[in-house]
Amino acid sequence: MTTTKLMPYIVRRDHGGIVYLTLNRGQQYNPLSLNMMRSLIENITEISLDPSIKVVVIKGDGKGFCAGHDLKEIHAHRDPAWLKVLFQECNSLMQKIMDSPQAYIAQVHGIATAAGCQLVSVCDLAIASSNSKFALPGVNIGLFCSTPAVSVSRNISRKRAMEMLLTGNMMNAQTALSWGLVNEVVAEEDLEQSVEGLAQVIQAKSAEVIALGKKTFYQQLNSNLTDAYGLAADAMVCNMFLDDNQEGIDAFLNKRPPVWKN
Repeated sequence: MTTTKLMPYIVRRDHGGIVYLTLNRGQQYNPLSLNMMRSLIENITEISLDPSIKVVVIKGDGKGFCAGHDLKEIHAHRDPAWLKVLFQECNSLMQKIMDSPQAYIAQVHGIATAAGCQLVSVCDLAIASSNSKFALPGVNIGLFCSTPAVSVSRNISRKRAMEMLLTGNMMNAQTALSWGLVNEVVAEEDLEQSVEGLAQVIQAKSAEVIALGKKTFYQQLNSNLTDAYGLAADAMVCNMFLDDNQEGIDAFLNKRPPVWKN
């Protein structure tokens, strides 16, 4: 009898304070099936508890980053209870990335569509290769991309988001850059090196300062202006009493590199 060894949904590689998580269903354009999302959640939960990790890079195997949910899986489950679980897991995945104390970078090549585009938008930073394409194409198959719209519309303007949602049109990497969906577009052969360079810059910072700063950024972003300033002011006071702030100021005044706790 032949035993088939199942490949992991996520391949993890640790390099210093940086973790690379590769979506490992490249032949299918790395769909966010229920198992894929649960594997991502499991990895992110474990990583979030490790203060030695400062940066997480999410990338895709094969020809593209991520084509969104697994339509074959969805079509096979016309049960409302199962579908609710699927979308709740997706929501949980996106929220865990935002709540994580680490900085998340999306390394995008090929297509990033529907929930795959959502995954790009929920990462703190994104670098795309020049061959990348982005879309919220659910309307083309009668399934409006309502959940991807939540985070995409918080990256780009309302009318740009509605253009993506209502037309389902694919846009190129330069358009994604000009609209604010990604931070940088580089040649495909330079993608990995560019992401690694950005990750190394962040990795050299204080882990506790990154964690506090990221948490405050998303809290104030979803608050009214008065509350946002209040949250930010409280965070600045808290930041001033972190050990790494004392170290950072002392290092600056004495013209030496800082030595962070993590």
